[in-house]
Amino acid sequence: MGFYNDVLLPRLLDRAMRNEELVRYRRRTVGAARGRVLEVGIGSGLNLPFYGSGVTELIGLEPSRVLIKMASQRARAHDKAVAFLPGSAEAIALETDSIDAVVTTWTMCSIPDARAALAEMRRVLKPGGELLFVEHGRAPDPWVVRLQDWLTPAWRPLAGGCHLNRPIAALITGAGFRMNDLRTDYAPGPKPFTFLYEGRATPT
Repeated sequence: MGFYNDVLLPRLLDRAMRNEELVRYRRRTVGAARGRVLEVGIGSGLNLPFYGSGVTELIGLEPSRVLIKMASQRARAHDKAVAFLPGSAEAIALETDSIDAVVTTWTMCSIPDARAALAEMRRVLKPGGELLFVEHGRAPDPWVVRLQDWLTPAWRPLAGGCHLNRPIAALITGAGFRMNDLRTDYAPGPKPFTFLYEGRATPT
């Protein structure tokens, strides 16, 4: 799986996540970020055009060197200053209480240990800082959940570790966040893949 994961998959993810249906979610979530911002799973940099002038510093955390290279090229194209931080969300190499906003977009599904990653996001956020997120995950309809549970074992190795069935809101609140805003709904497309959680949360 080395060639697939290291060379082919990053390009497939970049192409798949360029879906125009996702732009409105990116604009709302990313556009709300202010101050010193950490984007967890910056990927190929598709969120970069949506960061506004209220962002004073942008740090992009990403484990894939190939995706960092793609994001660097996109940052130059959009004249965005980004400090790239290679590494895992389960161990963020930043100071405690040092970040104003953490942004995650379609990222929590693929982090191996989402609970540990959320604990790290909570650690680096300043008191009153915000977790801004749009994620796909476990649906409310039992028949969709059954499909998600059935598909996930086969889907994960094909999609970079993506879990279709993670209960995103429960994971966030279980990690010590208070949910200040949460919207859930299906986006266009096959229901096992498109139930979205969008909102913001603060450390308790």
